[in-house]
Amino acid sequence: MIDVEAMPHIADIPRVQAQIRPDSEAYWFEGETTTFAELETRSNQVANGLIALGASPDDRIGYLAKNTAAYYEMLFGAAKARTVMTAVNTRLAAPEVQFIVSDANVKILFVGQDFYDIIDKIRADLPDVQHIIAIDDAHGDWPAYNAWRDSQDDTPPGLETLGTDDVIQLYTSGTTGLPKGVQLTNSNYHAVFEQAGLLEWASYGVGEAVMNAMPLFHVAGVNIGILTAAQGAKAVVLREIDPQLILKLIPEHKIAHAFWVPAVILMLTQMPNVRQIDWSSMKQVFYGASPIAESLLLEAKEIMDARFTQLYGLTETAGCATYLPPEAHDPSWGKLRSCGVPYPSTIVRCLDANGDPVPQGEVGEIAIKSPFVMKGYWNREDATRDAINEDGFFRTGDAGYFDEDGFLYIHDRVKDMIVSGGENVYPAEVENAIFGHPGVADVAVIGVPDEKWGEAVKALIVPKPGETPTADSILAYARERIAGYKCPKSIEFLEGLPRNPSGKILRKDLREPYWKDQDRRIR
Repeated sequence: MIDVEAMPHIADIPRVQAQIRPDSEAYWFEGETTTFAELETRSNQVANGLIALGASPDDRIGYLAKNTAAYYEMLFGAAKARTVMTAVNTRLAAPEVQFIVSDANVKILFVGQDFYDIIDKIRADLPDVQHIIAIDDAHGDWPAYNAWRDSQDDTPPGLETLGTDDVIQLYTSGTTGLPKGVQLTNSNYHAVFEQAGLLEWASYGVGEAVMNAMPLFHVAGVNIGILTAAQGAKAVVLREIDPQLILKLIPEHKIAHAFWVPAVILMLTQMPNVRQIDWSSMKQVFYGASPIAESLLLEAKEIMDARFTQLYGLTETAGCATYLPPEAHDPSWGKLRSCGVPYPSTIVRCLDANGDPVPQGEVGEIAIKSPFVMKGYWNREDATRDAINEDGFFRTGDAGYFDEDGFLYIHDRVKDMIVSGGENVYPAEVENAIFGHPGVADVAVIGVPDEKWGEAVKALIVPKPGETPTADSILAYARERIAGYKCPKSIEFLEGLPRNPSGKILRKDLREPYWKDQDRRIR
Protein backbone atom coordinates (compact mmCIF):
# COMPACT_ATOMS: atom_id res chain seq x y z
CA MET A 1 0.00 0.00 0.00
CA ILE A 2 1.37 3.40 -0.98
CA ASP A 3 1.30 6.16 1.65
CA VAL A 4 -0.32 8.79 -0.57
CA GLU A 5 -0.54 11.26 2.31
CA ALA A 6 3.22 11.22 2.82
CA MET A 7 3.93 11.18 -0.92
CA PRO A 8 1.22 13.24 -2.64
CA HIS A 9 3.54 14.18 -5.51
CA ILE A 10 6.16 12.36 -7.57
CA ALA A 11 8.93 14.56 -6.16
CA ASP A 12 8.15 13.34 -2.62
CA ILE A 13 9.02 9.69 -3.25
CA PRO A 14 12.84 9.81 -2.94
CA ARG A 15 12.72 12.12 0.10
CA VAL A 16 10.26 9.97 2.03
CA GLN A 17 11.96 6.67 1.20
CA ALA A 18 15.41 8.09 2.01
CA GLN A 19 14.14 9.03 5.46
CA ILE A 20 12.63 5.59 6.12
CA ARG A 21 15.15 3.24 4.47
CA PRO A 22 18.20 5.19 3.26
CA ASP A 23 20.44 2.16 2.71
CA SER A 24 17.89 -0.04 0.94
CA GLU A 25 18.27 -0.64 -2.78
CA ALA A 26 15.94 1.41 -4.96
CA TYR A 27 17.26 0.42 -8.38
CA TRP A 28 19.62 -2.19 -9.80
CA PHE A 29 21.06 -1.76 -13.28
CA GLU A 30 23.80 -3.84 -14.91
CA GLY A 31 25.50 -4.71 -11.66
CA GLU A 32 25.26 -1.28 -10.01
CA THR A 33 22.78 -0.37 -7.29
CA THR A 34 21.26 2.93 -6.25
CA THR A 35 20.08 3.25 -2.66
CA PHE A 36 17.18 5.45 -1.66
CA ALA A 37 19.62 7.85 0.01
CA GLU A 38 21.59 8.08 -3.24
CA LEU A 39 18.37 8.53 -5.21
CA GLU A 40 17.40 11.48 -3.01
CA THR A 41 20.85 13.09 -3.29
CA ARG A 42 21.14 12.56 -7.03
CA SER A 43 17.64 13.75 -7.83
CA ASN A 44 18.37 16.92 -5.83
CA GLN A 45 21.54 17.39 -7.88
CA VAL A 46 19.65 16.91 -11.13
CA ALA A 47 16.99 19.40 -10.04
CA ASN A 48 19.57 22.02 -9.13
CA GLY A 49 21.51 21.32 -12.32
CA LEU A 50 18.42 21.83 -14.45
CA ILE A 51 17.60 25.07 -12.68
CA ALA A 52 21.19 26.27 -13.13
CA LEU A 53 20.88 25.61 -16.88
CA GLY A 54 17.87 27.90 -17.00
CA ALA A 55 15.02 25.40 -16.75
CA SER A 56 11.78 26.98 -15.55
CA PRO A 57 8.62 25.31 -14.23
CA ASP A 58 6.69 23.52 -17.01
CA ASP A 59 9.73 23.28 -19.31
CA ARG A 60 10.10 19.92 -21.01
CA ILE A 61 13.22 17.85 -20.33
CA GLY A 62 13.99 15.29 -23.04
CA TYR A 63 15.35 11.75 -22.62
CA LEU A 64 16.51 9.78 -25.66
CA ALA A 65 18.22 6.62 -24.46
CA LYS A 66 17.57 2.99 -23.71
CA ASN A 67 16.53 2.07 -20.19
CA THR A 68 18.88 3.08 -17.38
CA ALA A 69 18.49 3.50 -13.63
CA ALA A 70 19.73 7.07 -14.12
CA TYR A 71 16.43 7.83 -15.85
CA TYR A 72 14.73 7.82 -12.45
CA GLU A 73 17.25 10.27 -11.01
CA MET A 74 16.35 12.53 -13.92
CA LEU A 75 12.61 11.94 -13.56
CA PHE A 76 12.50 12.71 -9.84
CA GLY A 77 14.94 15.59 -10.31
CA ALA A 78 12.84 17.06 -13.08
CA ALA A 79 9.77 16.81 -10.83
CA LYS A 80 11.60 18.60 -8.00
CA ALA A 81 12.48 21.38 -10.47
CA ARG A 82 8.80 21.44 -11.52
CA THR A 83 9.81 20.52 -15.05
CA VAL A 84 8.40 17.69 -17.16
CA MET A 85 10.19 14.49 -18.18
CA THR A 86 9.66 13.69 -21.85
CA ALA A 87 11.10 10.35 -22.94
CA VAL A 88 11.33 9.83 -26.70
CA ASN A 89 10.65 6.49 -28.37
CA THR A 90 14.06 5.00 -29.12
CA ARG A 91 12.74 3.14 -32.15
CA LEU A 92 11.88 6.25 -34.12
CA ALA A 93 13.65 7.50 -37.22
CA ALA A 94 15.53 10.82 -37.09
CA PRO A 95 12.68 12.94 -38.58
CA GLU A 96 10.25 11.49 -36.03
CA VAL A 97 12.63 12.26 -33.14
CA GLN A 98 13.03 15.80 -34.48
CA PHE A 99 9.26 16.28 -34.56
CA ILE A 100 8.70 15.16 -30.97
CA VAL A 101 11.62 17.08 -29.45
CA SER A 102 10.50 20.21 -31.31
CA ASP A 103 6.80 19.73 -30.56
CA ALA A 104 7.58 19.47 -26.83
CA ASN A 105 9.82 22.55 -26.96
CA VAL A 106 12.47 20.52 -25.13
CA LYS A 107 15.06 22.87 -23.58
CA ILE A 108 17.47 20.31 -22.07
CA LEU A 109 18.04 16.91 -23.65
CA PHE A 110 19.67 13.82 -22.10
CA VAL A 111 21.00 11.48 -24.80
CA GLY A 112 22.41 7.93 -24.64
CA GLN A 113 25.39 6.92 -26.73
CA ASP A 114 23.26 4.83 -29.11
CA PHE A 115 21.61 8.05 -30.26
CA TYR A 116 24.46 10.54 -30.45
CA ASP A 117 24.56 10.22 -34.25
CA ILE A 118 20.83 10.88 -34.62
CA ILE A 119 20.99 14.07 -32.56
CA ASP A 120 24.12 15.19 -34.41
CA LYS A 121 22.20 14.72 -37.65
CA ILE A 122 19.17 16.80 -36.61
CA ARG A 123 20.84 19.24 -34.19
CA ALA A 124 20.34 22.22 -36.52
CA ASP A 125 16.61 21.46 -36.59
CA LEU A 126 16.23 21.61 -32.79
CA PRO A 127 16.29 25.37 -32.11
CA ASP A 128 14.59 25.09 -28.70
CA VAL A 129 17.24 22.71 -27.33
CA GLN A 130 19.67 24.84 -25.33
CA HIS A 131 21.71 22.11 -23.63
CA ILE A 132 22.51 18.47 -24.41
CA ILE A 133 23.92 16.14 -21.77
CA ALA A 134 25.54 12.84 -22.76
CA ILE A 135 24.32 10.04 -20.51
CA ASP A 136 27.40 7.96 -21.23
CA ASP A 137 30.84 9.43 -22.06
CA ALA A 138 31.11 13.08 -23.05
CA HIS A 139 30.45 13.71 -26.73
CA GLY A 140 31.85 16.79 -28.41
CA ASP A 141 30.78 19.74 -26.29
CA TRP A 142 28.11 17.71 -24.47
CA PRO A 143 29.14 17.10 -20.85
CA ALA A 144 29.00 13.56 -19.43
CA TYR A 145 25.97 13.03 -17.21
CA ASN A 146 27.73 11.71 -14.09
CA ALA A 147 30.26 14.56 -14.04
CA TRP A 148 27.56 17.16 -14.66
CA ARG A 149 25.29 15.71 -11.96
CA ASP A 150 28.03 15.36 -9.34
CA SER A 151 29.09 18.99 -9.78
CA GLN A 152 25.67 20.24 -8.61
CA ASP A 153 24.45 21.22 -5.14
CA ASP A 154 22.79 18.24 -3.42
CA THR A 155 20.43 20.18 -1.16
CA PRO A 156 16.70 20.16 -1.96
CA PRO A 157 15.85 22.91 -4.48
CA GLY A 158 13.04 24.15 -2.25
CA LEU A 159 10.34 24.54 -4.91
CA GLU A 160 6.77 23.77 -3.91
CA THR A 161 5.35 21.19 -6.30
CA LEU A 162 1.65 21.31 -7.15
CA GLY A 163 -0.92 18.68 -8.03
CA THR A 164 -1.58 20.45 -11.31
CA ASP A 165 2.09 20.27 -12.36
CA ASP A 166 2.76 18.15 -15.41
CA VAL A 167 5.41 15.60 -14.44
CA ILE A 168 5.56 13.23 -17.41
CA GLN A 169 4.80 13.82 -21.08
CA LEU A 170 4.66 10.73 -23.28
CA TYR A 171 3.91 10.74 -26.98
CA THR A 172 1.22 8.71 -28.65
CA SER A 173 0.34 8.78 -32.33
CA GLY A 174 -2.97 10.08 -33.60
CA THR A 175 -5.16 9.03 -36.48
CA THR A 176 -3.60 11.79 -38.55
CA GLY A 177 -0.20 10.21 -38.00
CA LEU A 178 1.07 13.17 -35.97
CA PRO A 179 2.18 12.16 -32.45
CA LYS A 180 0.51 13.96 -29.55
CA GLY A 181 2.07 14.70 -26.17
CA VAL A 182 0.03 13.26 -23.29
CA GLN A 183 0.24 15.47 -20.18
CA LEU A 184 0.25 13.47 -16.94
CA THR A 185 0.23 15.42 -13.69
CA ASN A 186 1.04 14.87 -10.03
CA SER A 187 -2.70 14.59 -9.41
CA ASN A 188 -3.00 11.90 -12.07
CA TYR A 189 -0.32 9.86 -10.32
CA HIS A 190 -1.87 10.51 -6.91
CA ALA A 191 -5.00 8.84 -8.30
CA VAL A 192 -2.94 5.98 -9.72
CA PHE A 193 -1.34 5.44 -6.31
CA GLU A 194 -4.71 5.50 -4.54
CA GLN A 195 -6.45 3.10 -6.90
CA ALA A 196 -3.62 0.77 -7.88
CA GLY A 197 -2.64 0.48 -4.23
CA LEU A 198 -5.94 -1.28 -3.58
CA LEU A 199 -5.18 -3.98 -6.16
CA GLU A 200 -2.93 -6.99 -5.79
CA TRP A 201 -0.95 -6.45 -8.99
CA ALA A 202 0.40 -3.08 -7.78
CA SER A 203 1.21 -4.13 -4.20
CA TYR A 204 4.91 -4.82 -3.67
CA GLY A 205 6.52 -5.66 -0.35
CA VAL A 206 9.38 -3.55 1.03
CA GLY A 207 12.61 -4.90 -0.41
CA GLU A 208 10.93 -7.19 -2.93
CA ALA A 209 12.43 -7.22 -6.43
CA VAL A 210 10.31 -5.99 -9.34
CA MET A 211 11.43 -6.43 -12.94
CA ASN A 212 11.42 -3.14 -14.87
CA ALA A 213 12.05 -4.37 -18.41
CA MET A 214 9.60 -2.45 -20.61
CA PRO A 215 10.83 0.73 -22.34
CA LEU A 216 10.71 3.95 -20.36
CA PHE A 217 9.04 5.86 -23.20
CA HIS A 218 5.98 3.66 -22.52
CA VAL A 219 3.64 4.41 -19.64
CA ALA A 220 3.88 0.79 -18.44
CA GLY A 221 7.66 0.93 -18.21
CA VAL A 222 7.89 4.17 -16.28
CA ASN A 223 4.91 3.35 -14.03
CA ILE A 224 6.53 0.15 -12.76
CA GLY A 225 9.66 2.03 -11.69
CA ILE A 226 7.62 4.70 -9.92
CA LEU A 227 5.28 2.26 -8.15
CA THR A 228 8.28 0.20 -7.03
CA ALA A 229 10.11 3.16 -5.48
CA ALA A 230 6.93 4.45 -3.85
CA GLN A 231 6.63 1.18 -1.90
CA GLY A 232 10.26 0.78 -0.89
CA ALA A 233 10.80 -2.17 -3.23
CA LYS A 234 13.73 -2.67 -5.63
CA ALA A 235 13.39 -2.21 -9.39
CA VAL A 236 15.65 -4.41 -11.49
CA VAL A 237 16.06 -2.29 -14.63
CA LEU A 238 16.94 -3.87 -17.97
CA ARG A 239 18.47 -1.80 -20.77
CA GLU A 240 16.27 -3.64 -23.28
CA ILE A 241 14.39 -6.89 -23.67
CA ASP A 242 16.76 -9.87 -23.55
CA PRO A 243 14.91 -13.15 -22.83
CA GLN A 244 17.95 -15.04 -21.59
CA LEU A 245 18.99 -12.16 -19.33
CA ILE A 246 15.46 -12.02 -17.93
CA LEU A 247 15.58 -15.73 -17.13
CA LYS A 248 19.00 -15.30 -15.52
CA LEU A 249 17.95 -12.37 -13.33
CA ILE A 250 14.76 -13.98 -12.02
CA PRO A 251 16.51 -16.42 -9.65
CA GLU A 252 19.52 -14.14 -9.06
CA HIS A 253 17.37 -11.30 -7.69
CA LYS A 254 14.44 -13.43 -6.59
CA ILE A 255 12.11 -11.40 -8.79
CA ALA A 256 8.65 -11.34 -7.22
CA HIS A 257 6.72 -9.14 -9.67
CA ALA A 258 7.02 -8.43 -13.40
CA PHE A 259 5.14 -6.71 -16.20
CA TRP A 260 5.65 -8.12 -19.69
CA VAL A 261 3.75 -7.59 -22.91
CA PRO A 262 2.51 -10.82 -24.54
CA ALA A 263 5.33 -10.77 -27.12
CA VAL A 264 7.87 -10.99 -24.27
CA ILE A 265 5.90 -13.76 -22.56
CA LEU A 266 6.00 -15.68 -25.84
CA MET A 267 9.77 -15.15 -26.15
CA LEU A 268 10.30 -16.46 -22.62
CA THR A 269 8.17 -19.56 -23.10
CA GLN A 270 10.13 -20.38 -26.26
CA MET A 271 13.53 -20.31 -24.55
CA PRO A 272 14.88 -23.89 -24.38
CA ASN A 273 15.83 -23.53 -20.70
CA VAL A 274 12.64 -21.85 -19.49
CA ARG A 275 11.53 -24.91 -17.51
CA GLN A 276 14.92 -25.24 -15.83
CA ILE A 277 14.65 -21.75 -14.29
CA ASP A 278 13.82 -21.44 -10.59
CA TRP A 279 10.52 -19.52 -10.68
CA SER A 280 9.76 -19.99 -6.98
CA SER A 281 10.23 -16.30 -6.11
CA MET A 282 7.73 -15.09 -8.72
CA LYS A 283 4.45 -14.04 -7.12
CA GLN A 284 2.79 -11.99 -9.83
CA VAL A 285 2.98 -11.50 -13.57
CA PHE A 286 0.92 -8.69 -15.05
CA TYR A 287 0.56 -8.19 -18.76
CA GLY A 288 -1.24 -6.11 -21.37
CA ALA A 289 -0.81 -3.67 -24.31
CA SER A 290 -1.61 -6.23 -27.03
CA PRO A 291 -3.56 -9.46 -27.64
CA ILE A 292 -2.51 -12.73 -26.07
CA ALA A 293 -3.51 -16.20 -27.18
CA GLU A 294 -5.31 -18.23 -24.53
CA SER A 295 -2.99 -21.18 -25.15
CA LEU A 296 0.07 -18.99 -24.51
CA LEU A 297 -1.47 -17.56 -21.36
CA LEU A 298 -2.21 -20.99 -19.92
CA GLU A 299 1.26 -22.29 -20.83
CA ALA A 300 2.94 -19.28 -19.16
CA LYS A 301 0.84 -19.76 -16.03
CA GLU A 302 1.88 -23.40 -15.86
CA ILE A 303 5.59 -22.63 -16.32
CA MET A 304 5.85 -19.62 -14.05
CA ASP A 305 3.41 -20.80 -11.38
CA ALA A 306 2.48 -17.21 -10.52
CA ARG A 307 -0.72 -15.20 -10.24
CA PHE A 308 -1.49 -13.44 -13.53
CA THR A 309 -3.31 -10.12 -13.94
CA GLN A 310 -4.21 -8.54 -17.26
CA LEU A 311 -4.15 -4.73 -17.45
CA TYR A 312 -6.02 -2.58 -19.96
CA GLY A 313 -5.33 1.12 -20.17
CA LEU A 314 -3.91 3.83 -22.39
CA THR A 315 -1.21 6.45 -22.10
CA GLU A 316 -4.03 9.01 -21.78
CA THR A 317 -5.29 7.19 -18.67
CA ALA A 318 -1.83 6.77 -17.13
CA GLY A 319 -1.98 3.12 -18.21
CA CYS A 320 -5.02 2.36 -16.03
CA ALA A 321 -8.64 1.44 -16.72
CA THR A 322 -9.56 -2.23 -16.14
CA TYR A 323 -7.88 -5.33 -14.80
CA LEU A 324 -8.57 -9.06 -15.08
CA PRO A 325 -7.76 -10.43 -11.61
CA PRO A 326 -5.84 -13.66 -11.03
CA GLU A 327 -8.90 -15.68 -10.03
CA ALA A 328 -10.59 -14.83 -13.36
CA HIS A 329 -7.68 -16.53 -15.16
CA ASP A 330 -9.19 -19.85 -14.13
CA PRO A 331 -10.61 -21.15 -17.44
CA SER A 332 -13.74 -22.32 -15.62
CA TRP A 333 -14.72 -18.68 -15.14
CA GLY A 334 -14.97 -18.21 -18.92
CA LYS A 335 -13.39 -14.73 -18.72
CA LEU A 336 -10.02 -15.24 -20.42
CA ARG A 337 -11.13 -13.20 -23.44
CA SER A 338 -12.14 -10.30 -21.19
CA CYS A 339 -9.92 -7.40 -20.15
CA GLY A 340 -11.55 -7.35 -16.74
CA VAL A 341 -13.40 -4.94 -14.52
CA PRO A 342 -12.84 -1.22 -13.83
CA TYR A 343 -10.38 0.03 -11.23
CA PRO A 344 -11.85 1.24 -7.93
CA SER A 345 -13.41 4.71 -8.26
CA THR A 346 -13.18 4.49 -12.05
CA ILE A 347 -16.20 4.61 -14.33
CA VAL A 348 -15.98 2.75 -17.63
CA ARG A 349 -18.85 2.94 -20.12
CA CYS A 350 -19.55 1.86 -23.66
CA LEU A 351 -21.10 4.76 -25.56
CA ASP A 352 -23.06 5.10 -28.78
CA ALA A 353 -22.39 7.73 -31.45
CA ASN A 354 -24.38 10.29 -29.43
CA GLY A 355 -22.33 9.70 -26.29
CA ASP A 356 -25.06 7.77 -24.49
CA PRO A 357 -24.37 4.43 -22.74
CA VAL A 358 -25.40 1.35 -24.71
CA PRO A 359 -27.27 -1.55 -23.04
CA GLN A 360 -25.31 -4.40 -21.47
CA GLY A 361 -24.09 -6.77 -24.17
CA GLU A 362 -24.16 -4.18 -26.96
CA VAL A 363 -21.00 -2.76 -28.50
CA GLY A 364 -20.06 0.88 -28.01
CA GLU A 365 -16.99 3.07 -27.76
CA ILE A 366 -15.15 2.50 -24.48
CA ALA A 367 -14.95 5.67 -22.40
CA ILE A 368 -13.15 6.15 -19.08
CA LYS A 369 -13.71 8.66 -16.29
CA SER A 370 -11.21 8.81 -13.44
CA PRO A 371 -8.86 11.27 -11.75
CA PHE A 372 -6.01 9.53 -13.57
CA VAL A 373 -7.28 10.65 -17.01
CA MET A 374 -4.72 13.00 -18.57
CA LYS A 375 -4.83 16.77 -18.31
CA GLY A 376 -4.84 16.89 -22.11
CA TYR A 377 -2.74 16.78 -25.24
CA TRP A 378 0.17 19.24 -25.23
CA ASN A 379 -0.69 22.24 -27.41
CA ARG A 380 -3.58 20.33 -28.99
CA GLU A 381 -6.71 21.92 -27.51
CA ASP A 382 -8.96 20.69 -30.31
CA ALA A 383 -7.70 17.13 -29.94
CA THR A 384 -8.21 17.31 -26.18
CA ARG A 385 -11.82 18.46 -26.63
CA ASP A 386 -12.42 15.65 -29.10
CA ALA A 387 -10.96 13.06 -26.71
CA ILE A 388 -12.53 14.14 -23.39
CA ASN A 389 -16.23 14.91 -23.46
CA GLU A 390 -18.00 17.51 -21.36
CA ASP A 391 -18.77 14.89 -18.70
CA GLY A 392 -15.07 14.13 -18.26
CA PHE A 393 -15.06 10.77 -20.08
CA PHE A 394 -12.01 9.99 -22.20
CA ARG A 395 -13.15 8.31 -25.41
CA THR A 396 -10.61 5.61 -26.15
CA GLY A 397 -11.41 4.80 -29.76
CA ASP A 398 -11.75 1.14 -28.74
CA ALA A 399 -15.14 -0.54 -29.11
CA GLY A 400 -16.32 -3.05 -26.53
CA TYR A 401 -19.15 -4.38 -24.43
CA PHE A 402 -19.85 -5.49 -20.88
CA ASP A 403 -21.15 -8.94 -20.01
CA GLU A 404 -23.75 -9.69 -17.36
CA ASP A 405 -21.03 -9.91 -14.67
CA GLY A 406 -19.57 -6.47 -15.44
CA PHE A 407 -16.50 -7.74 -17.32
CA LEU A 408 -15.37 -5.65 -20.28
CA TYR A 409 -14.63 -7.22 -23.66
CA ILE A 410 -12.89 -5.35 -26.46
CA HIS A 411 -14.68 -6.09 -29.71
CA ASP A 412 -12.99 -3.92 -32.31
CA ARG A 413 -11.47 -0.49 -32.77
CA VAL A 414 -13.33 2.67 -33.52
CA LYS A 415 -10.03 4.13 -34.58
CA ASP A 416 -7.68 2.25 -36.87
CA MET A 417 -4.72 1.91 -34.54
CA ILE A 418 -2.65 -1.26 -34.76
CA VAL A 419 -1.00 -2.56 -31.58
CA SER A 420 2.05 -4.64 -32.49
CA GLY A 421 4.18 -5.96 -29.64
CA GLY A 422 2.88 -3.17 -27.38
CA GLU A 423 3.74 -0.42 -29.90
CA ASN A 424 0.99 1.76 -31.37
CA VAL A 425 1.04 2.04 -35.16
CA TYR A 426 -1.40 4.21 -37.09
CA PRO A 427 -2.25 3.24 -40.67
CA ALA A 428 -2.30 6.83 -41.94
CA GLU A 429 1.32 7.33 -40.96
CA VAL A 430 2.46 4.13 -42.68
CA GLU A 431 0.34 4.87 -45.74
CA ASN A 432 1.87 8.33 -46.00
CA ALA A 433 5.33 6.76 -45.96
CA ILE A 434 4.42 4.37 -48.78
CA PHE A 435 2.32 6.60 -51.03
CA GLY A 436 5.31 8.42 -52.50
CA HIS A 437 6.75 5.22 -53.98
CA PRO A 438 6.71 5.63 -57.77
CA GLY A 439 4.97 2.29 -58.31
CA VAL A 440 2.13 2.77 -55.80
CA ALA A 441 -1.28 4.04 -56.88
CA ASP A 442 -3.18 3.28 -53.68
CA VAL A 443 -2.46 1.73 -50.30
CA ALA A 444 -4.32 0.60 -47.20
CA VAL A 445 -2.62 -0.55 -44.01
CA ILE A 446 -4.31 -2.89 -41.54
CA GLY A 447 -3.38 -5.02 -38.54
CA VAL A 448 -3.55 -8.78 -38.97
CA PRO A 449 -3.18 -11.53 -36.35
CA ASP A 450 0.36 -12.45 -35.43
CA GLU A 451 1.30 -15.18 -32.96
CA LYS A 452 4.37 -13.33 -31.69
CA TRP A 453 3.36 -9.65 -31.78
CA GLY A 454 -0.42 -9.87 -31.33
CA GLU A 455 -0.91 -7.85 -34.50
CA ALA A 456 1.36 -7.30 -37.47
CA VAL A 457 1.29 -4.42 -39.93
CA LYS A 458 0.11 -5.45 -43.40
CA ALA A 459 0.06 -3.20 -46.47
CA LEU A 460 -2.42 -3.76 -49.28
CA ILE A 461 -1.05 -2.13 -52.42
CA VAL A 462 -2.68 -1.15 -55.70
CA PRO A 463 0.12 -0.69 -58.28
CA LYS A 464 0.12 2.15 -60.77
CA PRO A 465 -0.91 1.08 -64.29
CA GLY A 466 2.04 -0.39 -66.10
CA GLU A 467 4.17 -0.58 -62.92
CA THR A 468 5.24 -3.74 -61.10
CA PRO A 469 6.65 -2.61 -57.73
CA THR A 470 8.19 -5.26 -55.52
CA ALA A 471 7.55 -5.77 -51.82
CA ASP A 472 11.26 -5.28 -51.11
CA SER A 473 11.39 -1.92 -52.88
CA ILE A 474 8.31 -0.68 -50.99
CA LEU A 475 9.75 -1.78 -47.65
CA ALA A 476 13.08 -0.09 -48.39
CA TYR A 477 11.22 3.10 -49.33
CA ALA A 478 9.18 3.04 -46.12
CA ARG A 479 12.17 2.33 -43.86
CA GLU A 480 13.79 5.60 -44.96
CA ARG A 481 10.79 7.52 -43.68
CA ILE A 482 9.42 5.79 -40.59
CA ALA A 483 10.64 3.58 -37.75
CA GLY A 484 11.28 -0.04 -38.62
CA TYR A 485 8.57 -1.39 -36.28
CA LYS A 486 5.95 0.62 -38.17
CA CYS A 487 6.92 -0.84 -41.54
CA PRO A 488 4.74 -3.61 -42.98
CA LYS A 489 5.62 -7.16 -42.08
CA SER A 490 3.79 -8.33 -45.21
CA ILE A 491 2.62 -6.78 -48.48
CA GLU A 492 -0.15 -7.93 -50.78
CA PHE A 493 -0.98 -6.51 -54.19
CA LEU A 494 -4.63 -5.91 -55.13
CA GLU A 495 -6.48 -4.52 -58.15
CA GLY A 496 -8.43 -2.06 -56.02
CA LEU A 497 -9.46 -1.14 -52.46
CA PRO A 498 -13.02 -1.13 -51.07
CA ARG A 499 -14.29 2.36 -50.27
CA ASN A 500 -17.54 3.88 -49.10
CA PRO A 501 -19.43 6.53 -51.12
CA SER A 502 -17.38 9.31 -49.55
CA GLY A 503 -14.14 7.61 -50.58
CA LYS A 504 -13.10 6.31 -47.14
CA ILE A 505 -11.30 2.96 -47.19
CA LEU A 506 -13.40 0.21 -45.62
CA ARG A 507 -10.71 -1.16 -43.32
CA LYS A 508 -13.15 -3.34 -41.45
CA ASP A 509 -13.87 -5.22 -44.68
CA LEU A 510 -10.15 -5.57 -45.35
CA ARG A 511 -9.47 -6.87 -41.82
CA GLU A 512 -12.36 -9.30 -41.60
CA PRO A 513 -10.87 -12.23 -43.59
CA TYR A 514 -7.84 -12.24 -41.30
CA TRP A 515 -9.69 -11.87 -37.99
CA LYS A 516 -12.92 -13.82 -38.52
CA ASP A 517 -11.58 -17.04 -36.98
CA GLN A 518 -9.70 -15.40 -34.10
CA ASP A 519 -10.89 -15.85 -30.49
CA ARG A 520 -9.49 -12.50 -29.32
CA ARG A 521 -10.04 -9.87 -31.94
CA ILE A 522 -7.78 -7.23 -30.33
CA ARG A 523 -5.72 -6.70 -27.18
